[in-house]
Amino acid sequence: MSRKPSYPDDAPVEGAIVSQAAESAASAKSVDPNRKKNLVRAGVAVGIGSAAIVAALLYANRSRRNDK
Repeated sequence: MSRKPSYPDDAPVEGAIVSQAAESAASAKSVDPNRKKNLVRAGVAVGIGSAAIVAALLYANRSRRNDK
């Protein structure tokens, strides 16, 4: 005596979820090459900037160390 669960009318159910996932995967693969190039450049810039901030903080705290 198992019952089927009831879902709200506006909630996607099984098949709709799979098709939405497939659509989003397909759209992710079709990225404009120029946009991809810009995203890579932005990622590199963030990485270099982060390293520069860490280096600056280490250098600034160097005088406070008491390594004897």
